[in-house]
This record gives sequence, C-alpha cells and structure tokens, in this order.
Amino acid sequence: MSIDVVTGSFGYTGRFITERLLAAGHGVRTLTGHPDRPNPFGNGLDVRPYRFDDVGAMAASMEGASTLFNTYWVRFPRDGKGFERAVANSQALFDAARKAGVGRIVHVSITHPSVDSPFGYFRGKALVEEALADTGLSYAIVRPTVIFGRGDVLVNNIAWLLRRFPVFPVAGDGAYQVRPVHVADVARLCVDAAAGSEDVVVDAVGPETFTFAELVRAIAGAVGAGARLVSVPAAAIPPMARVLGLAVRDVLLTAEELGGLMAGLVTTDGPPTGHVALTEWLAAYGSTLGTRYASELQRHF
Repeated sequence: MSIDVVTGSFGYTGRFITERLLAAGHGVRTLTGHPDRPNPFGNGLDVRPYRFDDVGAMAASMEGASTLFNTYWVRFPRDGKGFERAVANSQALFDAARKAGVGRIVHVSITHPSVDSPFGYFRGKALVEEALADTGLSYAIVRPTVIFGRGDVLVNNIAWLLRRFPVFPVAGDGAYQVRPVHVADVARLCVDAAAGSEDVVVDAVGPETFTFAELVRAIAGAVGAGARLVSVPAAAIPPMARVLGLAVRDVLLTAEELGGLMAGLVTTDGPPTGHVALTEWLAAYGSTLGTRYASELQRHF
C-alpha cells in the first residue's frame, strides 16, 4: 500500500484530501498541530505532530511516504505565529520531505502570489512556492481562490450574518470579483496532481464568477434572508469586523483579506478547473447554511 502524508488532516482542505486518498485505498499519515484532537478517520489515519524545530524528527515522520500534500499555512498572525514564521515552517517541512525521500510534493497555495505583494499573506505564499522550487523535488502547486463547501468559514459566516442582521455592509461598490471553488474540487485537483511527475502550477477556480455584491445576494437568497446591502467606505469594514469579532470571540475579516479581495486577487481569467457551481451548491444546502457560526480561532487555536 502506498503511503501519503497530508499536513492538517483535521483542518479543512486537508480533511477533504485525506478523505479522497483513503477512499482510493491509500495509506495516509498526517502531520498536525493538534495531535490530541478526536480523529474522525479512526485507524485509517496515522497521526503525528509537527516538529518544525527538529527537521530530522519530522523527516522520520515522513519515512516511506511517496507524496507530501501540504496544506499548512496561517490565515493571519496570532500568538506570535505570523507569515514569516509560516514561511520558515514550510521550508522545514520541505527539507524534512527531501531528507525522508518523498518523491513528490503537492502544495496548496493561493491565486496571484507575489513576493512584491503589499499583503503579507500573498507575499508569504510566493516565498513558500520559491522554497518548494528550490528543493529540487518534483512538485505540483494548486492555487485556489475562495474555497466553499461543507464546513467552510467564509460563505457560512456571510450566511450567518445575513440571517441575523437587517443590513450587510459592503466595502465600496462591491464590484470586485470573486471566483469561488468547491473544496472537493480542490482536493480532486491535488490528488490528481500527485500522479504526475512534471512540475506544474494549477489554478483551482470554479465555473462561476461573481462580484462580491452578487455573491452576498446569492447567499442571501439561498438562506431566505432579507438583509439590505449597504455600501460603506472600505476603511470602515475592518473596525466593524473587529467589534463583531469581540462579540463572537473570533477574527471575522482582516484588513489584508479585504485588500486582497478588492484588488481582484481571488479571481482569474483562465478556464474553470472546478466543476461544482456555487449557485447549485447553495440551492442544495442553503436551508442549513449559516445556522451556526463557524469560528476560525476555535478551529485552529
């Protein structure tokens, strides 16, 4: 039986990659920052902790693996763990994979990464891609836009807000675009990419493109919410998000995330690589979407 290593099988994208690999009969081992959490995969998943401080120990956790599927990253700086640390930790992962004799790395990145980006998230993602290329290992980079699906945070929490408040503030005119992709499509692209040997970069983008205002209206319609969209200055959104974040004890949205969205960094002009349309998914799951708040901090910290 072939063995694959997935970082973050208890997380979001990593969980769907793990499900797909196990269904295909692969042995799967995960590296995680939460090794003591309940294991939904039972004996089918071998759980090991991250050892970013000890590359040798982390390499030992990858011994015998043919592919490393890397979903590790941080959405925002927290508890001294920022983008610079995430880049260094990613480099340690790649070094460990090389020492362990892993044959191929499939890495989940983001659309439009750039070392010159004014946004630390996109800049850090670009630096990780460079570090991966420098390993000399065979690799595939999958670059998703906004990911939606069962258990997601962004679309769910937009729905949660729409269900509970009479107005929904939109930064500026809301005309900036987003091209959401279903998490199962991202997992499929990752697993398919592992089968190749060439170094490739693939955008993970869905079949539909929305303006942000259209996206919010589509979610509102699906959940039966009558909230009115109100245009507000972009600078007002992060403070509003912080105040609401205090109420729910979470980070709803960062200034960098808003900036990347408004700069058009979560859409592309290329052909769709995802099959699941958001509108069809909303029609199927709108009745339950947003009935409970999904906490980013609870999930990761």
